[in-house]
Amino acid sequence: MPFVSLNGVTLHYRHLAAPGSARPIVFINSLGTDFRVWSAITRGFAAHPTLVYDKRGHGLSDLGETPYAMDDHVDDLIALVDHLGLKNLILCGLSVGGLIAQGVYARRPDLVDAIVLCDTAHKIGTAESWNDRIATIEANGLASIADVVMERWFTPAFHANRPADLAGYRNMLARHSVEGYAATCAAIRDTDYTEVAKRIAVPVLCVVGDQDGATLPALVRSTAELIPGARFEIIADAGHIPCVEQPAVLTRLLQDFIAALPASSPGAPQP
Repeated sequence: MPFVSLNGVTLHYRHLAAPGSARPIVFINSLGTDFRVWSAITRGFAAHPTLVYDKRGHGLSDLGETPYAMDDHVDDLIALVDHLGLKNLILCGLSVGGLIAQGVYARRPDLVDAIVLCDTAHKIGTAESWNDRIATIEANGLASIADVVMERWFTPAFHANRPADLAGYRNMLARHSVEGYAATCAAIRDTDYTEVAKRIAVPVLCVVGDQDGATLPALVRSTAELIPGARFEIIADAGHIPCVEQPAVLTRLLQDFIAALPASSPGAPQP
């Protein structure tokens, strides 16, 4: 289990190298999860270097100083990829991970060759909704919202047919640090990347589960429409976490997207 201390926090990560010159893929997980949500996806990319990590306040990474701004998460990922010497990245961000991906592009477009925005948007939720969630978990703990969150993460079919998996992912959420979760909620609340999305000048794939209860398909589509030339895909029979619920479908979409990328970086962002 590799760890590294950067920006005053210790991050837990896994970097798998690969022979050849394929672009590295960085998978950035969602709120209340750790990098294990990508396990079924990374197996499909053995020819690519892959990086997964637990953002601050999640998994085995440090809490760090709270509250967070999105820049804290962005700074951490930039520091990690610089530490590992990675470039020409394909960033694949799930939910808040998609906001982090957009923030990395805005700050360091030289690092990024392509972006996959999975069940995410340029702006997620309202100040009121995030403040309500923060107040609830600070008063009652993460377990108090776990059942509602599971309804957003996974479809009714997943609930009915995969009860052991559902219990495991509920545990993953509920056992996170309340302080780290709340701090990340605040970072999401305060982030609006509408103008960033309009200036993205690398290939982008936006995907969403057809039954996503957290970032609705219409919201993800609206983000794709902001980004010049972005491709939009809906994954059938999936909620907010298609990398768990429909990994084979998401893997195929990623593979097709990556196979169609130009041989070299398409260039600098639009002014």
